[in-house]
Parts: sequence; C-alpha cells; structure tokens
Amino acid sequence: MKISVCMATYNGSRFIEKQIQSILPQLSYNDELVIVDDCSSDQTVNLIQKFIDSRIKLCENTRNLGAIKNFEKAILSAEGDIIFISDQDDIWMSHKVQEITQVFFNQKDVTLVVTDAQVIDEQDNVISDSFLSLIGNFVPGIIPNLIRPRFQGCTLAFRREMLNYFLPFPEDIPMYDMWIGLSNEIYGKTFYLEQPLIKYRRHSNNVTSENKTSLLQIVRWRIALIKNLLIFMFKKTRLF
Repeated sequence: MKISVCMATYNGSRFIEKQIQSILPQLSYNDELVIVDDCSSDQTVNLIQKFIDSRIKLCENTRNLGAIKNFEKAILSAEGDIIFISDQDDIWMSHKVQEITQVFFNQKDVTLVVTDAQVIDEQDNVISDSFLSLIGNFVPGIIPNLIRPRFQGCTLAFRREMLNYFLPFPEDIPMYDMWIGLSNEIYGKTFYLEQPLIKYRRHSNNVTSENKTSLLQIVRWRIALIKNLLIFMFKKTRLF
C-alpha cells in the first residue's frame, strides 16, 4: 500500500521545515511526499531542497494557480494507493500515517478518513486539544456539512479510487476539502478517527482570512457547492 502525501506550498518558510520533519519519518522508502510550490517569493523552495530525500517530489509552478488548483495539481501528481493531504504549516503526530493506514487496511469499504486535531499557535503552544470541539463534533451526511463543514483538509486521507469523483475541482467552489468531503458522502464511506493526529497551526494569516468571510459569501459558496454536486451527479448518471 503506497502512501502519497500531497502538500501545496506558498510562502511557507516559517513552518515548512517542521512539517516536513514530522512527515518523512512516517514514510517508507516506497512512499512519496509530493510538494507543489505556487511561485513562493520567500525561502520556501530553498528550505525544501535542503532535504536530500528521494521521496520528496518537488514541482515549482511557473504561474500562480491559487490554493485549490495547486492542491489539485499535487493530487494529480500522486502515485500512491492512499493519498494524504498536508498543509505547509502544521505538525503531524508521529503515529498519524500508521493509524490511518490501519483503518484502510482493516475496513475495505472505507474511502475517506477524517481525524481530529490539536490546535497550536505560532510558537507551538497548544490552544486546544480538539479542533472539532471548537466547531462541533464530527457529524456525517451532506446537509450537516453544508451547514457547518467538519472536513478539514489537513486531516483527510482517501483511497486513490475516489479521484474519479473528487477531480477536477470545480472552478467556483470555496474550499477543496468541503468538495472532497461532500463528494465522499455521496459516493464513498467516511470513517472518523476521534484522536487528534496533527497539530493544526492557527496563525495571523489563516485566522485573518477566516474572519474576513461574510455571511453573504458563505451563502454564495454553499450555493456553488450544491450546484456543482448536482451537475456532477447528473453527469455520472448519464454515463450509465
């Protein structure tokens, strides 16, 4: 069972080394860490290149794609049977890969695994032992996750067979993780692991971005998600 970890980077020099250092010890020689850099202007690429490791596959974009399409490119480049999503600024718990791959090995019908996360600040101090306790416990189903999404991209891992349902990401979706989670609720089976398996970093950049989202924008995003899910379901139906 080959593992691919997909990471999209952009100006992530502050935390990228810690994240890579937390991932590589969990991978076998046959696994891979796929990193696509979206035209960073800081030292992100140089810091990645300092890791002399054949498991790291680094691609540098020639033009900025944005976060969603950058993740799509990383996922399309992955060769693994199980695909993990990774942000550039978190820290993985040392047993994350083992815990998640065990679920896929034991439960053949599970197509997506989502976990909880500790929340840390810029200095690695723990803010909360449970990210989901801050937003509400994980609840499966399309409607609950349209109202209040619980699929956090950096905690997700899924089987390669689901790429036909997840990709390409629609142009107007708000977040790729919501799309993956909702699509899997329709076409696959989700398994929730209660224990936190990453340290999810909250810092000035991502907190500011979250706080800027207006109610009107949230409504527009939900409409876009519903529209694209219906379009995709119609296309799949027409194929049979």
